[in-house]
Amino acid sequence: MTETEQATFAGGCFWCTESVFEQVRGVEKVVSGYAGGHVEDPSYEAVCREETGHAECVQVTYDPDAVSYEDLLAVFFTTHNPTTLNRQGNDVGTQYRSAVFYHDDAQRETVEAFIDDIQHGYDDDIVTEVEPLETFYPAEEYHQDYFEKNPNQAYCTMTIPPKIEKLKDKHAELLA
Repeated sequence: MTETEQATFAGGCFWCTESVFEQVRGVEKVVSGYAGGHVEDPSYEAVCREETGHAECVQVTYDPDAVSYEDLLAVFFTTHNPTTLNRQGNDVGTQYRSAVFYHDDAQRETVEAFIDDIQHGYDDDIVTEVEPLETFYPAEEYHQDYFEKNPNQAYCTMTIPPKIEKLKDKHAELLA
């Protein structure tokens, strides 16, 4: 049996990012949380007030025999806008920034090359931060599997289905 690997992505609201990656084959677990800040064990409220420097993100545990890190990067860059600084749609603030928190040098090299390869497909510069994962803090329990638990919540019904449709349109081969 292959050992699982992890990838950590910040692409706006973690409810949205989590919902997308849960659709991908080979993804065994997605945990919403916080990374990239300067406060230990931040709360959602403090992150939202931009007091901690953290981004809302997800940590994806995946089987590299079933889905590659490059495939996960393709999903990530397809399902959010990597050219808007500290913003995804109506969500504005540093906690909604686009970032890849790499786990090792191989991931860093892969994401840097990936961004170089796709930049030509965007009118604006990709502003996704690429930084080492220092610490990942899981978000509060009520944020985990949020869309699954709250499918009729207004924000979710407006923002998540279009992202999942984009995933299906652009990467149907990666669906679970």
